[in-house]
Formats: sequence, C-alpha cells, structure tokens
Amino acid sequence: MVEVIGLVAGTLTTFAFLPQLHKTWASKSAKDISLSWLITFISGITLWLVYGFCINAISVILANSITLVLTLIILFFKLKYR
Repeated sequence: MVEVIGLVAGTLTTFAFLPQLHKTWASKSAKDISLSWLITFISGITLWLVYGFCINAISVILANSITLVLTLIILFFKLKYR
C-alpha cells in the first residue's frame, strides 16, 4: 500500500509538469521560467533519482526519471527560445 501511495504521488507531481511543457512549446517562449530554478530543480531531481536507485524504490525511480526528462525538455526550450 505504501508503494501505491508513492506511485500515485509521483504520478501527480510528475504530470503536473505537462501543462507547463505544453505551454512553453505552444507559445515558443520560456521567458517566465527561471533558469536558476530549472538548474536547481534538475539537480534535485537527479539526486532523488540516485536516492531511488540506492534504496531500490520503484516509485521514486519512475517519478523522478519522468520528471527529469520533462524538465530537461523545458530546459531545452528555455535555451532554444532565448
């Protein structure tokens, strides 16, 4: 049951990035997204992913893997649409 809670929480927090990603892509603008926030957040997500592998927690690994990909795409758009 604890793993299910982790998977649901991870799904909700991960997919919360989809509207931002879509808006950034559709508007071709990421000017309102802070580059320092993105770098800090990506660093934290990477460490959460490492932690997930260390404790072998599938919910932590899945959620942070997907979140990392989504935020890296946002970072790509941030740099592309400068």
